[in-house]
Amino acid sequence: MTAHPTGVRSVFISDLHLGYRGANAEALLGFLNSLETEHLFLVGDIVDLQSLSRRHFWPRKHGEVVAAVLRKARQGTRVIFVPGNHDEALREFDGCAFGNVEIHRNFLHVTADGRRLLVLHGDEFDGAIACHPLLARLGDAIYEWVLRANRRLNRIRARLGMPYWSFATSLKLSIAHAHRYITKFEREAVETARRRGVDGIVCGHIHRAALRDVDGVIYCNSGDWVESCSSVTEGFDGALRLIAWPAHRHGNDIAGSHSRHIDGAVWRPGQVTEESP
Repeated sequence: MTAHPTGVRSVFISDLHLGYRGANAEALLGFLNSLETEHLFLVGDIVDLQSLSRRHFWPRKHGEVVAAVLRKARQGTRVIFVPGNHDEALREFDGCAFGNVEIHRNFLHVTADGRRLLVLHGDEFDGAIACHPLLARLGDAIYEWVLRANRRLNRIRARLGMPYWSFATSLKLSIAHAHRYITKFEREAVETARRRGVDGIVCGHIHRAALRDVDGVIYCNSGDWVESCSSVTEGFDGALRLIAWPAHRHGNDIAGSHSRHIDGAVWRPGQVTEESP
């Protein structure tokens, strides 16, 4: 089943990591250029200030992504930027608006059907980042090495005519500690939503896209634009969908590509949707 993202009420994207070599800016541009939405939520780690502080990397495509977002804001889309841990310096502008672009530490979004969703990046749930910054930086370095290996591997697979395969994602899911961390992160996110008295939560941070109902709380993770190239969309009826933009994996023309549902994940009022691992 395929669906074009044009003409939706809201779009949530996170972990673009512009300024980092692993960012799939070309795929993201294709997605943004196909998009018509009333609300565009940038759910943290949009510009990777941490990576830029180590080395300067800002190719033309990364600048074009920023230009595309600002163009949508000028054309009337309400852009809500919720900084993450990689662009946390911008959190000091909480509550500021620059034209039609707003910056918030977190945000409460009300869907078309009246559901209240708490929007935040998600590093608030990460004990390693909150308590052990040196450990967090070590984890970032290891992850960057894995992603470099992932790119080299898939260049070889592409030359052999084989489809894209995410070594990084496979590694995360096969390591018990990483799997436990993802489970704990999701549990903390759901409990935070429950404590805040909202119907659900939208976050990013862990580069693991998901959309499901957990004991009456909607858990949405918009994934990332380094590996999964995924987003969460809200239709004009309030239905939430988790979609991916796969053109970069198959060498297709991005501008003409369509999005696809991840694991058929569609949430509607009163419906429980589980994402398959």
